[in-house]
Amino acid sequence: MSTGRTVHSRTLPACFMRGGTSKGLLIHRKHLPDDEANWQPILAGAMGSPDSYGRQLNGMGSGISSTSKICVVSPSNRADADIDYTFVQVGIKDGLLDMAGNCGNMSSAVGPFAVNEGITKEMTAADDGSETIRMFNTNTSKVLHSTFTVRAGSFEPSGDYSIDGVPGTASRITLQFLSPGGAKTGKVFPTGSPVDQLELPNGTSVKASLTDIANPGVFVSASELGVPGDIQPDALGSDVQLLARLEEIRQTGARKMGLDPNIQSIPKIVLLSSPTESAAANGVNIVCRALSMQQAHKAVPLTHALNIGACCRLEGTLPYQLAANAGGKESVVIAHASGKLEVACTMKEGEIESAVLYRTARVLMSGEVMLPS
Repeated sequence: MSTGRTVHSRTLPACFMRGGTSKGLLIHRKHLPDDEANWQPILAGAMGSPDSYGRQLNGMGSGISSTSKICVVSPSNRADADIDYTFVQVGIKDGLLDMAGNCGNMSSAVGPFAVNEGITKEMTAADDGSETIRMFNTNTSKVLHSTFTVRAGSFEPSGDYSIDGVPGTASRITLQFLSPGGAKTGKVFPTGSPVDQLELPNGTSVKASLTDIANPGVFVSASELGVPGDIQPDALGSDVQLLARLEEIRQTGARKMGLDPNIQSIPKIVLLSSPTESAAANGVNIVCRALSMQQAHKAVPLTHALNIGACCRLEGTLPYQLAANAGGKESVVIAHASGKLEVACTMKEGEIESAVLYRTARVLMSGEVMLPS
């Protein structure tokens, strides 16, 4: 017998949450059809897509990739996980659902949502009031551990931790990505090399590190492209010629990794540079500027920050070459357009055993989303 529910009404139970520097809808899988092929009109409609104007005014989205996101959550039958979740990137203009990769920022909201909604079994809190939820991400077939404060059976959002890109403070959420290498391709280096020379259709070439850690990424040196390492998102996003060139590089890298170049969510392309002398003196190890769904990211996609942090420990990669004062350090500080982010990476016999990042999250709304007719 089917356990799913075909949505006949014009409402969808959901929770609207901020997770890290992203926000989106959190939904019980039981409230969606069993067949994922039938999700598109429901989830796209909830977010306000398709929208040829690119604003998603008719839904919960707001016209940028970091706020056009959905996580679908359910109890897990796996021995190593408490919950399963599927991340969905909703195309703003076309309304297509992209489930190729995971979102690290929205992953920080999944555990709190599962506790608040009673999706997880009752757990024993640690002495400090924290609980750890084991989460299986269906997009990458990887397990994450999410640790956060719980009070009276619900997620406690208040605290004194802050992350760059989000105003104010909140309680800290620790995300531990277990064995994050080869999330989509099965290999940290899909091509077998820490650096590849990408031959572009226009006859030029560019060096890139094509790595798959938490999510696949195409990492290039900003200086090789003649781009300032500290370029601001508005300037990056308004340079049509540069965006077209970066998309050409991204698609070429995708093909070389064995991925579909027409899927926008993975791999993402990230510009890297060494920090200035003063930034390095203040603890910054490397600088990045990222694109997401052909838009300049205001901060950095969390899974790609994890990728950069891990690559700073992997000899020969561009992050390893460009990082300052990162040798032998377990933690790497990455400067992005909105501030800084620290990534801790544990290595064992040359392999990436786990990576840890810290985020915050907050419930913004809980109730029902009105679906369009």
